[in-house]
Amino acid sequence: MSSIVFTIFMPAALGLVMFGLGLTLTVADFKRVLRYPKATAVALACQLVLLPVVCFGLVLAFELQGALAVGMMLLVAAPGGITANLLSHLAGGDVALNITLTAINSLLSAFTLPVVVGLATLRFMGDDASIGLQFGKFVQVLAMVLIPVVIGLWTRHRFSAWADRMEQTVKIGSGAVLALAIVAALAQSFDVLTANMGRLGGITVLLSMSSLAVGYFVPRLFHVSRRQSIASAMEIGIHNCTLAVIVAVSVIGDEVMAVPAAVYGVLMFVPAGIVAYLLSRRAEPTRPAHAQVLTPGLAES
Repeated sequence: MSSIVFTIFMPAALGLVMFGLGLTLTVADFKRVLRYPKATAVALACQLVLLPVVCFGLVLAFELQGALAVGMMLLVAAPGGITANLLSHLAGGDVALNITLTAINSLLSAFTLPVVVGLATLRFMGDDASIGLQFGKFVQVLAMVLIPVVIGLWTRHRFSAWADRMEQTVKIGSGAVLALAIVAALAQSFDVLTANMGRLGGITVLLSMSSLAVGYFVPRLFHVSRRQSIASAMEIGIHNCTLAVIVAVSVIGDEVMAVPAAVYGVLMFVPAGIVAYLLSRRAEPTRPAHAQVLTPGLAES
């Protein structure tokens, strides 16, 4: 039963979630990059370059080793998702930019996530380094993440009316399936989870706070508008822990590697919620929704 859960059920659950994500995207979400290239470029640089460096420093500072260290790097390499879009909306961010970043990050992560995991495994797991570097595993991650998104995107384009009707159903169904999948994964590594909750709690909260700070203040240093910086903070500050858990368990085959993402998934709502609340309190007057989408380049600086 355990083998069936990890080899069939969890990859299928991830595929359903990524398909649901693709079902919410349109070609316009990708074209929108041309309308605010600086905000997109800065956010992606933070996500793909700066955050892995920050996380690596935290792993060294907390003296994590082995699968737990790799699990942290796997977590930071995971993109954002729907939760980031919701909190960005509540905080007064540019949700259109969030959708664009989610779309791009979801595609890029199919390539960048295996690279980060491979390098982390090489650094922290010594003789087991081949686990993260096998070409077959790279292809498996690519298939699990990229193909369902592309199919969902095509389905939305080809059958838009059906996609609109099914969007909410797919969200609810994928959420329920993933909840069961994560419970099954945690049950396999419950002892490791309880034994490491203390020190993993500290590092995951710090990672969440650091991600939010990097996502907001770095764009501001590059004179990105406040609303777009809020969107960047939420997109970069909230990682897809579900993706990290399923890749760790189903692709890499290491339940211990999934524990950091599981701990993060529980604790990250506290700093993210506080930051969203504080940013919303300082929200500047917003223009009508149609103006925000059509003229992002004119947003307040």
